[in-house]
Amino acid sequence: MKNPFRSTRIFFGEMVGELQKASWPTRTELRDSTLVVVLAGVLLGVFTSISDFALINVVDLFTSWVN
Repeated sequence: MKNPFRSTRIFFGEMVGELQKASWPTRTELRDSTLVVVLAGVLLGVFTSISDFALINVVDLFTSWVN
């Protein structure tokens, strides 16, 4: 029977090796990237809210014409 702990140990060893090869962002790069993501999220939320509000008003207008 194959030892499951050996393959788990090999996996975690390889994972640590790959993480050490990765290039990690500096604190400034991380802050700037976070700011871009938060700003993009806010803009997308505002756009979605405005679009939703406009579509609701258009549907209300058409349904008021029908009644």
